[in-house]
Amino acid sequence: MDLGIKNKNALITGGSRGLGLASAFSLAKEGVNLIICARSKDDLEKAKNTLDVHNVNVITVEQDLSDEKSVREFYSKIKSKVSNIDILVNNVGGSLGTTSLRESEIQDFQKVMDINTWVAISLTKLFVEEMIDRGWGRIINIASIYGREYGGSAPYMAAKAALIAATKHTAINLAKTGVTANCIAPGSIKHEKGSWEKFVNNNNEATVNNFIEKNLPMGDFGYPEAVGDTVAFLASENSKMILGTCLNVDGGQSNSLF
Repeated sequence: MDLGIKNKNALITGGSRGLGLASAFSLAKEGVNLIICARSKDDLEKAKNTLDVHNVNVITVEQDLSDEKSVREFYSKIKSKVSNIDILVNNVGGSLGTTSLRESEIQDFQKVMDINTWVAISLTKLFVEEMIDRGWGRIINIASIYGREYGGSAPYMAAKAALIAATKHTAINLAKTGVTANCIAPGSIKHEKGSWEKFVNNNNEATVNNFIEKNLPMGDFGYPEAVGDTVAFLASENSKMILGTCLNVDGGQSNSLF
């Protein structure tokens, strides 16, 4: 299937590994040029080397995205390298070691909201007007099933739920512009240096198997390529009628009916 996005430019935050790198691979296979950012120069170089096989332009940007100032710096770097961004994949995030509301400080909520919610909102605001002017754009926010139902830490749940809500409102507001906004809600996806890999490495086999038995209907952790391919579809011409949705990519893990 030709997704109709060859030669578009995609920006992927947290794009050097895991879900971000899988998204980059799936877009590259469609001929999309890539700008990926991460904090680790080594991870970025490794990612670029693996992406170069698809014969698309790959630009790497070393950047910590933790507050409004860093986002502004990042935007300036991007604009100095490419004229426009057609596809924005807001992937960077994490629970940052937080737990329950009672055990978390207000600052814990703030830092988790910053990286999961405000970075995505800030980057969307910076790029969306240009997308509207061109009459085409795709905003894809990586949320979590724990933004839709119970699971994970309290700050993380709050941050991802807020991201899903903001995406829905943005999508309806942009419905006549040619710009779409949607979320993807991954389940427990295992990948190198990811939280679920750490879970497997830090627990005994019985604990891991018990978690899988109770939570993962497919009998194993998910894989990042499934998320990447969903990103590519939502970025495509074929998805123009999908507005403000949040697609679960979780192997049946979530329990919500909605």
